[in-house]
Amino acid sequence: MSAENAGPGPGQGSEPGPLCLEHGQALSWFCCSERLPVCAACVGLGGRCRGHRIRRAEERAEELRNKIVDQCEKLQLQSAGINKYVAEVLPGKNQKAVSTASAAREQVIQRLGLVRSLCESEEQRLLEVVHGEEERAHQSILTQRVHWAEALQKLDTIRTSLVGMLTHLDDLQLIQKEQEIFERSEEAEGILDPQESEKLNFNEKCTRSSLLTQLWATAVLGSLSGTEDVRIDERTVSPFLQLSDDQRTLTFNAKKSKAYTDGPERFDHWPNALAATSFQAGLHAWKVNVQNSCAYKVGVALGQLPRKGSGNDSRLGHNAFSWVFSRYDQEFRFSHDGQHEPLVLLRCPDQLGVLLDLQAQELLFYEPASGTVLYTHHGSFPGPLFPVFAVADQTISIVSC
Repeated sequence: MSAENAGPGPGQGSEPGPLCLEHGQALSWFCCSERLPVCAACVGLGGRCRGHRIRRAEERAEELRNKIVDQCEKLQLQSAGINKYVAEVLPGKNQKAVSTASAAREQVIQRLGLVRSLCESEEQRLLEVVHGEEERAHQSILTQRVHWAEALQKLDTIRTSLVGMLTHLDDLQLIQKEQEIFERSEEAEGILDPQESEKLNFNEKCTRSSLLTQLWATAVLGSLSGTEDVRIDERTVSPFLQLSDDQRTLTFNAKKSKAYTDGPERFDHWPNALAATSFQAGLHAWKVNVQNSCAYKVGVALGQLPRKGSGNDSRLGHNAFSWVFSRYDQEFRFSHDGQHEPLVLLRCPDQLGVLLDLQAQELLFYEPASGTVLYTHHGSFPGPLFPVFAVADQTISIVSC
Protein backbone atom coordinates (compact mmCIF):
# COMPACT_ATOMS: atom_id res chain seq x y z
CA MET A 1 0.00 0.00 0.00
CA SER A 2 1.36 3.46 -0.88
CA ALA A 3 1.35 6.13 1.81
CA GLU A 4 1.47 9.14 -0.59
CA ASN A 5 -2.18 8.81 -1.67
CA ALA A 6 -3.56 7.75 1.70
CA GLY A 7 -6.16 9.84 3.47
CA PRO A 8 -5.77 11.33 6.93
CA GLY A 9 -4.63 8.91 9.61
CA PRO A 10 -6.16 8.39 13.05
CA GLY A 11 -6.11 11.32 15.35
CA GLN A 12 -6.15 14.00 12.57
CA GLY A 13 -8.64 16.73 13.32
CA SER A 14 -8.30 16.07 17.04
CA GLU A 15 -5.52 16.37 19.59
CA PRO A 16 -2.24 15.30 17.99
CA GLY A 17 -0.83 12.02 19.22
CA PRO A 18 2.80 10.94 19.47
CA LEU A 19 4.93 11.96 16.49
CA CYS A 20 7.61 10.13 14.58
CA LEU A 21 10.94 10.88 16.23
CA GLU A 22 12.67 10.85 12.83
CA HIS A 23 10.23 12.92 10.75
CA GLY A 24 8.01 14.67 13.28
CA GLN A 25 4.87 13.43 11.55
CA ALA A 26 1.85 11.59 12.99
CA LEU A 27 2.26 7.85 13.47
CA SER A 28 -0.64 7.01 11.17
CA TRP A 29 0.76 3.78 9.73
CA PHE A 30 1.77 0.38 11.06
CA CYS A 31 4.76 -1.49 9.64
CA CYS A 32 3.95 -5.20 9.71
CA SER A 33 7.57 -6.14 9.07
CA GLU A 34 8.99 -4.21 12.03
CA ARG A 35 5.69 -4.38 13.98
CA LEU A 36 5.95 -0.68 14.87
CA PRO A 37 3.79 2.40 14.26
CA VAL A 38 5.41 4.69 11.67
CA CYS A 39 4.63 7.91 9.81
CA ALA A 40 3.96 8.48 6.11
CA ALA A 41 7.54 9.61 5.53
CA CYS A 42 8.89 6.34 6.93
CA VAL A 43 7.09 4.39 4.22
CA GLY A 44 7.59 6.94 1.43
CA LEU A 45 10.53 7.37 -0.92
CA GLY A 46 13.73 7.02 1.02
CA GLY A 47 11.90 5.98 4.15
CA ARG A 48 13.28 3.13 6.20
CA CYS A 49 10.08 1.13 5.79
CA ARG A 50 9.69 1.59 2.05
CA GLY A 51 8.85 -1.77 0.48
CA HIS A 52 7.62 -3.22 3.74
CA ARG A 53 4.09 -4.48 4.20
CA ILE A 54 2.23 -1.63 5.90
CA ARG A 55 -1.30 -1.00 7.06
CA ARG A 56 -3.18 1.94 8.44
CA ALA A 57 -2.79 2.15 12.20
CA GLU A 58 -6.52 2.38 12.62
CA GLU A 59 -7.02 -0.87 10.66
CA ARG A 60 -4.48 -2.70 12.84
CA ALA A 61 -6.13 -1.33 15.97
CA GLU A 62 -9.55 -2.48 14.74
CA GLU A 63 -8.14 -5.95 14.10
CA LEU A 64 -6.82 -6.10 17.66
CA ARG A 65 -10.16 -4.90 19.02
CA ASN A 66 -11.92 -7.73 17.20
CA LYS A 67 -9.37 -10.16 18.58
CA ILE A 68 -10.02 -8.93 22.12
CA VAL A 69 -13.78 -9.24 21.63
CA ASP A 70 -13.37 -12.81 20.36
CA GLN A 71 -11.07 -13.67 23.26
CA CYS A 72 -13.47 -12.17 25.81
CA GLU A 73 -16.33 -14.22 24.38
CA LYS A 74 -14.16 -17.33 24.54
CA LEU A 75 -13.23 -16.57 28.15
CA GLN A 76 -16.87 -16.05 29.03
CA LEU A 77 -17.80 -19.45 27.58
CA GLN A 78 -14.86 -21.07 29.35
CA SER A 79 -15.91 -19.52 32.65
CA ALA A 80 -19.48 -20.70 32.14
CA GLY A 81 -18.24 -24.24 31.53
CA ILE A 82 -16.11 -24.23 34.65
CA ASN A 83 -18.93 -22.75 36.73
CA LYS A 84 -21.24 -25.53 35.53
CA TYR A 85 -18.60 -28.15 36.32
CA VAL A 86 -18.11 -26.78 39.83
CA ALA A 87 -21.84 -26.33 40.46
CA GLU A 88 -23.15 -29.57 38.93
CA VAL A 89 -20.44 -32.19 38.32
CA LEU A 90 -18.35 -31.90 41.47
CA PRO A 91 -21.31 -32.03 43.91
CA GLY A 92 -22.55 -35.13 42.05
CA LYS A 93 -19.11 -36.70 42.30
CA ASN A 94 -19.02 -36.04 46.02
CA GLN A 95 -22.49 -37.47 46.53
CA LYS A 96 -21.66 -40.55 44.47
CA ALA A 97 -18.40 -41.10 46.35
CA VAL A 98 -20.23 -40.91 49.68
CA SER A 99 -23.02 -43.20 48.42
CA THR A 100 -20.61 -45.75 46.98
CA ALA A 101 -18.54 -45.69 50.15
CA SER A 102 -21.67 -46.35 52.18
CA ALA A 103 -22.58 -49.34 49.98
CA ALA A 104 -19.04 -50.69 50.22
CA ARG A 105 -19.06 -50.29 53.99
CA GLU A 106 -22.37 -52.17 54.24
CA GLN A 107 -21.02 -54.98 52.04
CA VAL A 108 -17.91 -55.35 54.20
CA ILE A 109 -19.94 -55.45 57.43
CA GLN A 110 -22.48 -57.90 55.98
CA ARG A 111 -19.86 -60.36 54.78
CA LEU A 112 -17.76 -60.19 57.87
CA GLY A 113 -20.89 -60.81 59.93
CA LEU A 114 -20.84 -64.42 58.67
CA VAL A 115 -17.38 -65.03 60.05
CA ARG A 116 -16.99 -62.25 62.62
CA SER A 117 -15.33 -64.46 65.23
CA LEU A 118 -12.49 -65.21 62.79
CA CYS A 119 -11.89 -61.83 61.23
CA GLU A 120 -12.79 -58.90 63.49
CA SER A 121 -9.40 -57.36 62.80
CA GLU A 122 -9.99 -57.70 59.03
CA GLU A 123 -13.30 -55.91 59.36
CA GLN A 124 -11.67 -53.00 61.14
CA ARG A 125 -8.87 -52.83 58.61
CA LEU A 126 -11.20 -52.79 55.64
CA LEU A 127 -13.48 -50.18 57.18
CA GLU A 128 -10.45 -47.99 57.66
CA VAL A 129 -9.51 -48.53 54.03
CA VAL A 130 -13.02 -47.55 52.93
CA HIS A 131 -12.90 -44.48 55.16
CA GLY A 132 -9.47 -43.59 53.83
CA GLU A 133 -10.63 -43.99 50.23
CA GLU A 134 -13.73 -41.91 50.95
CA GLU A 135 -11.53 -39.20 52.50
CA ARG A 136 -9.17 -39.38 49.53
CA ALA A 137 -12.02 -38.95 47.05
CA HIS A 138 -13.48 -36.15 49.14
CA GLN A 139 -10.12 -34.39 49.39
CA SER A 140 -9.61 -34.77 45.65
CA ILE A 141 -12.93 -33.08 45.06
CA LEU A 142 -12.07 -30.29 47.49
CA THR A 143 -8.73 -29.83 45.73
CA GLN A 144 -10.58 -29.58 42.43
CA ARG A 145 -12.84 -26.92 43.91
CA VAL A 146 -9.85 -24.85 45.00
CA HIS A 147 -8.08 -25.34 41.66
CA TRP A 148 -11.05 -24.25 39.60
CA ALA A 149 -11.81 -21.35 41.93
CA GLU A 150 -8.28 -20.11 41.28
CA ALA A 151 -8.72 -20.73 37.55
CA LEU A 152 -11.93 -18.72 37.53
CA GLN A 153 -10.23 -15.89 39.41
CA LYS A 154 -7.33 -15.88 36.94
CA LEU A 155 -9.70 -15.90 33.97
CA ASP A 156 -11.64 -13.03 35.49
CA THR A 157 -8.41 -11.07 36.03
CA ILE A 158 -7.34 -11.65 32.43
CA ARG A 159 -10.74 -10.71 31.10
CA THR A 160 -10.86 -7.55 33.24
CA SER A 161 -7.41 -6.56 31.96
CA LEU A 162 -8.39 -7.13 28.33
CA VAL A 163 -11.67 -5.27 28.75
CA GLY A 164 -9.71 -2.41 30.35
CA MET A 165 -7.42 -2.23 27.32
CA LEU A 166 -10.38 -2.33 25.00
CA THR A 167 -12.13 0.44 26.90
CA HIS A 168 -9.38 2.88 27.85
CA LEU A 169 -6.60 2.63 25.26
CA ASP A 170 -6.46 4.59 22.02
CA ASP A 171 -5.21 3.08 18.81
CA LEU A 172 -1.53 3.67 19.38
CA GLN A 173 -1.62 2.61 23.02
CA LEU A 174 -3.50 -0.52 21.98
CA ILE A 175 -0.91 -1.32 19.31
CA GLN A 176 1.87 -0.90 21.84
CA LYS A 177 0.06 -3.38 24.13
CA GLU A 178 -0.06 -6.09 21.47
CA GLN A 179 2.57 -8.24 23.17
CA GLU A 180 0.75 -8.00 26.49
CA ILE A 181 -2.54 -8.88 24.78
CA PHE A 182 -0.85 -11.93 23.27
CA GLU A 183 0.62 -12.98 26.62
CA ARG A 184 -2.72 -12.55 28.38
CA SER A 185 -4.50 -14.62 25.73
CA GLU A 186 -1.82 -17.30 25.86
CA GLU A 187 -2.09 -17.42 29.65
CA ALA A 188 -5.85 -17.96 29.37
CA GLU A 189 -5.40 -20.71 26.80
CA GLY A 190 -3.12 -22.48 29.29
CA ILE A 191 -6.09 -22.96 31.63
CA LEU A 192 -7.54 -26.24 30.37
CA ASP A 193 -11.19 -27.17 30.66
CA PRO A 194 -12.22 -29.68 33.37
CA GLN A 195 -11.67 -33.32 32.43
CA GLU A 196 -13.09 -36.54 33.85
CA SER A 197 -10.69 -38.07 36.37
CA GLU A 198 -10.78 -41.37 38.23
CA LYS A 199 -9.23 -39.51 41.18
CA LEU A 200 -12.66 -37.98 41.81
CA ASN A 201 -14.38 -41.38 42.03
CA PHE A 202 -14.54 -43.76 44.97
CA ASN A 203 -12.42 -46.84 44.16
CA GLU A 204 -14.71 -49.79 44.84
CA LYS A 205 -11.79 -52.21 44.47
CA CYS A 206 -10.44 -51.04 47.83
CA THR A 207 -12.79 -53.45 49.66
CA ARG A 208 -11.49 -56.54 47.86
CA SER A 209 -9.70 -58.83 50.27
CA SER A 210 -8.51 -62.37 49.58
CA LEU A 211 -9.13 -63.33 53.21
CA LEU A 212 -12.60 -61.86 53.24
CA THR A 213 -13.55 -63.51 49.92
CA GLN A 214 -12.35 -66.94 50.97
CA LEU A 215 -13.97 -66.90 54.43
CA TRP A 216 -17.21 -65.52 53.05
CA ALA A 217 -17.37 -68.15 50.27
CA THR A 218 -16.64 -70.93 52.75
CA ALA A 219 -19.43 -69.75 55.05
CA VAL A 220 -22.00 -69.47 52.26
CA LEU A 221 -21.20 -72.70 50.45
CA GLY A 222 -20.78 -74.58 53.73
CA SER A 223 -24.38 -73.96 54.77
CA LEU A 224 -27.50 -75.53 53.30
CA SER A 225 -29.21 -72.14 53.21
CA GLY A 226 -26.53 -70.95 50.79
CA THR A 227 -27.05 -73.73 48.24
CA GLU A 228 -29.81 -73.47 45.66
CA ASP A 229 -31.93 -76.38 44.50
CA VAL A 230 -30.79 -76.05 40.90
CA ARG A 231 -32.31 -78.34 38.26
CA ILE A 232 -31.83 -78.42 34.52
CA ASP A 233 -34.52 -77.35 32.06
CA GLU A 234 -35.11 -80.36 29.80
CA ARG A 235 -36.26 -78.08 26.96
CA THR A 236 -32.75 -76.59 26.66
CA VAL A 237 -30.68 -79.80 26.76
CA SER A 238 -28.51 -80.41 23.68
CA PRO A 239 -29.20 -83.60 21.69
CA PHE A 240 -25.59 -84.56 22.48
CA LEU A 241 -26.50 -84.77 26.19
CA GLN A 242 -28.65 -87.09 28.23
CA LEU A 243 -30.53 -85.69 31.23
CA SER A 244 -31.20 -87.84 34.32
CA ASP A 245 -34.69 -88.29 35.72
CA ASP A 246 -33.96 -85.99 38.68
CA GLN A 247 -32.83 -83.29 36.22
CA ARG A 248 -29.43 -82.92 37.92
CA THR A 249 -27.03 -85.05 35.85
CA LEU A 250 -25.83 -84.46 32.29
CA THR A 251 -24.07 -87.24 30.33
CA PHE A 252 -22.29 -86.63 27.05
CA ASN A 253 -23.12 -88.75 23.99
CA ALA A 254 -20.92 -88.43 20.92
CA LYS A 255 -23.85 -89.47 18.75
CA LYS A 256 -26.72 -87.03 18.42
CA SER A 257 -29.85 -88.30 20.13
CA LYS A 258 -33.22 -88.24 18.41
CA ALA A 259 -35.14 -88.55 21.67
CA TYR A 260 -35.51 -84.78 22.06
CA THR A 261 -37.92 -82.79 19.95
CA ASP A 262 -36.46 -79.57 18.62
CA GLY A 263 -37.72 -76.25 19.97
CA PRO A 264 -36.64 -72.61 20.29
CA GLU A 265 -35.13 -73.19 23.76
CA ARG A 266 -32.99 -76.19 22.81
CA PHE A 267 -29.26 -75.96 21.97
CA ASP A 268 -28.89 -77.81 18.68
CA HIS A 269 -25.09 -77.99 18.29
CA TRP A 270 -22.96 -77.25 21.38
CA PRO A 271 -23.43 -79.69 24.33
CA ASN A 272 -25.06 -77.05 26.55
CA ALA A 273 -27.99 -76.87 28.96
CA LEU A 274 -29.60 -74.13 31.08
CA ALA A 275 -31.12 -74.42 34.53
CA ALA A 276 -34.88 -74.12 34.91
CA THR A 277 -34.59 -71.16 37.32
CA SER A 278 -32.97 -67.77 36.86
CA PHE A 279 -31.68 -65.33 39.48
CA GLN A 280 -32.08 -61.57 39.29
CA ALA A 281 -31.31 -60.41 42.84
CA GLY A 282 -29.67 -61.57 46.05
CA LEU A 283 -27.07 -64.20 46.90
CA HIS A 284 -27.09 -67.67 45.31
CA ALA A 285 -24.78 -70.70 45.40
CA TRP A 286 -24.70 -74.22 43.99
CA LYS A 287 -22.23 -77.07 43.64
CA VAL A 288 -21.43 -79.36 40.74
CA ASN A 289 -19.69 -82.74 40.82
CA VAL A 290 -17.10 -82.62 38.04
CA GLN A 291 -14.71 -85.44 39.05
CA ASN A 292 -15.80 -87.76 36.22
CA SER A 293 -15.32 -85.28 33.39
CA CYS A 294 -12.21 -83.87 31.70
CA ALA A 295 -14.18 -81.48 29.48
CA TYR A 296 -16.91 -79.29 30.98
CA LYS A 297 -18.13 -75.73 31.50
CA VAL A 298 -19.99 -74.38 34.52
CA GLY A 299 -21.19 -70.83 35.06
CA VAL A 300 -24.06 -68.46 34.32
CA ALA A 301 -25.73 -67.11 31.19
CA LEU A 302 -28.39 -64.61 30.17
CA GLY A 303 -31.68 -65.95 28.85
CA GLN A 304 -30.92 -64.22 25.52
CA LEU A 305 -28.08 -66.67 24.88
CA PRO A 306 -28.63 -67.98 21.32
CA ARG A 307 -29.38 -71.68 21.10
CA LYS A 308 -28.92 -72.52 17.44
CA GLY A 309 -25.96 -73.14 15.17
CA SER A 310 -22.26 -73.87 15.56
CA GLY A 311 -21.08 -70.26 15.81
CA ASN A 312 -19.65 -68.51 18.85
CA ASP A 313 -23.01 -66.85 19.57
CA SER A 314 -24.19 -70.08 21.23
CA ARG A 315 -20.79 -71.31 22.45
CA LEU A 316 -20.38 -70.76 26.18
CA GLY A 317 -17.74 -68.17 27.08
CA HIS A 318 -17.34 -66.97 23.50
CA ASN A 319 -20.06 -64.32 23.63
CA ALA A 320 -21.34 -61.48 25.82
CA PHE A 321 -24.19 -63.65 27.16
CA SER A 322 -22.18 -66.18 29.20
CA TRP A 323 -19.56 -66.34 31.99
CA VAL A 324 -18.04 -69.81 32.54
CA PHE A 325 -15.30 -71.76 34.28
CA SER A 326 -14.07 -74.50 31.95
CA ARG A 327 -11.81 -77.50 31.90
CA TYR A 328 -10.21 -79.15 28.84
CA ASP A 329 -8.01 -82.03 29.95
CA GLN A 330 -5.46 -80.38 32.29
CA GLU A 331 -6.20 -76.79 31.17
CA PHE A 332 -8.54 -74.56 33.17
CA ARG A 333 -9.75 -71.06 32.31
CA PHE A 334 -12.42 -68.43 32.83
CA SER A 335 -14.16 -67.22 29.68
CA HIS A 336 -16.48 -64.37 28.81
CA ASP A 337 -17.18 -62.56 25.53
CA GLY A 338 -14.38 -64.37 23.73
CA GLN A 339 -11.79 -63.43 26.35
CA HIS A 340 -10.14 -66.45 27.98
CA GLU A 341 -8.08 -66.18 31.16
CA PRO A 342 -5.92 -69.24 31.92
CA LEU A 343 -6.05 -70.49 35.51
CA VAL A 344 -3.31 -72.41 37.32
CA LEU A 345 -4.73 -75.11 39.61
CA LEU A 346 -2.61 -77.37 41.78
CA ARG A 347 -5.04 -80.24 41.25
CA CYS A 348 -8.26 -81.00 39.42
CA PRO A 349 -11.27 -80.28 41.65
CA ASP A 350 -13.79 -83.04 42.30
CA GLN A 351 -16.47 -80.48 43.07
CA LEU A 352 -16.93 -76.95 41.79
CA GLY A 353 -18.84 -74.36 43.80
CA VAL A 354 -20.48 -71.37 42.14
CA LEU A 355 -21.38 -68.31 44.18
CA LEU A 356 -23.36 -65.50 42.58
CA ASP A 357 -23.77 -62.22 44.48
CA LEU A 358 -26.00 -60.00 42.34
CA GLN A 359 -25.97 -57.14 44.82
CA ALA A 360 -22.19 -56.88 44.56
CA GLN A 361 -22.21 -57.96 40.87
CA GLU A 362 -19.73 -60.72 41.64
CA LEU A 363 -19.35 -64.27 40.33
CA LEU A 364 -17.05 -66.62 42.24
CA PHE A 365 -15.85 -70.17 41.47
CA TYR A 366 -14.74 -72.19 44.45
CA GLU A 367 -13.47 -75.62 45.45
CA PRO A 368 -15.49 -76.70 48.53
CA ALA A 369 -13.07 -79.44 49.60
CA SER A 370 -10.04 -77.19 50.10
CA GLY A 371 -11.70 -73.84 50.66
CA THR A 372 -9.83 -72.46 47.63
CA VAL A 373 -11.26 -69.60 45.60
CA LEU A 374 -10.43 -70.53 42.01
CA TYR A 375 -11.57 -67.35 40.28
CA THR A 376 -13.58 -64.21 41.03
CA HIS A 377 -15.24 -62.08 38.35
CA HIS A 378 -16.41 -58.54 39.11
CA GLY A 379 -18.61 -57.02 36.45
CA SER A 380 -22.02 -55.80 35.44
CA PHE A 381 -24.69 -58.40 34.66
CA PRO A 382 -27.37 -56.81 32.45
CA GLY A 383 -30.24 -59.15 33.32
CA PRO A 384 -31.46 -62.28 35.12
CA LEU A 385 -28.88 -65.09 35.08
CA PHE A 386 -29.40 -68.83 34.59
CA PRO A 387 -26.95 -71.45 35.83
CA VAL A 388 -25.47 -72.94 32.66
CA PHE A 389 -23.63 -76.21 31.97
CA ALA A 390 -21.77 -77.92 29.18
CA VAL A 391 -20.08 -81.33 29.13
CA ALA A 392 -18.10 -82.99 26.33
CA ASP A 393 -16.68 -85.91 28.32
CA GLN A 394 -18.63 -88.36 30.49
CA THR A 395 -20.78 -86.83 33.26
CA ILE A 396 -21.30 -83.83 35.56
CA SER A 397 -23.98 -83.59 38.27
CA ILE A 398 -25.52 -80.80 40.31
CA VAL A 399 -25.16 -81.53 44.04
CA SER A 400 -28.55 -81.83 45.76
CA CYS A 401 -29.26 -79.79 48.89
